[in-house]
Amino acid sequence: MKSLKLDTPKSLSQRVMQRLRQAIIDGEFALGAAISEEMVANSFGVSRTPVREAMGQLQAQGLVVIRPQVGSFVFTPSAEDIHALCTFRIALEPKAAEFAFRHDRDGAVAAMSAAIAAMEPAIAARDNIAYGRADAAFHEALFARCGNRYLAESYQLVSGRVAALRTNLTSPIDVRTRSSFDEHRRLLDLFARGEQASFEALMTTHITNSGVVYAKALKVEALKVEAVKMKMEAPRVD
Repeated sequence: MKSLKLDTPKSLSQRVMQRLRQAIIDGEFALGAAISEEMVANSFGVSRTPVREAMGQLQAQGLVVIRPQVGSFVFTPSAEDIHALCTFRIALEPKAAEFAFRHDRDGAVAAMSAAIAAMEPAIAARDNIAYGRADAAFHEALFARCGNRYLAESYQLVSGRVAALRTNLTSPIDVRTRSSFDEHRRLLDLFARGEQASFEALMTTHITNSGVVYAKALKVEALKVEAVKMKMEAPRVD
């Protein structure tokens, strides 16, 4: 019989991956920022092997782009990526809500209500990270209670990128206004009452508006980068 060997437990690389994932989502690493394996390894007090494994997992989640012989970078979506991401969410989230209402309405309402309760103090404190986390919990509640693991796993393919974009681009706006908060309250009310058609219409608008904010914010950032580049390349006048 061929010798069988157990793989080395990857709990360390998992812990590194989870910490880096949260750091990207919370904006500790900006979109497009370089992530030094050596710096991360030194920060965690580990070798570069679990860091490299963690980077591979984050690349599979779409949060990191690894460029051979160059380095690892936080993802930066294009306008096409944002459109595709929003279209994907618009297709999935109303269906998840429909299933969650049938499978575990009370559990979903409780989780969504808790997320909304966490949004209030975040708005008061202008804490975009706390608001982003609560926002993410609101949407993830639908998938966690939809009773269909394939639907839930499909959302996990993009949930990290959605959360990172939300914290970095939309939450700073959301904590200065109550429009996003009010939309979430209306979504919860429509869901709780089983008004699926109205819920789907509002969720579609909600996600579409987020996509518009993403695109505008990324365009502004691109213009800033270009302005800095032009300033650096401009000839000096003595």
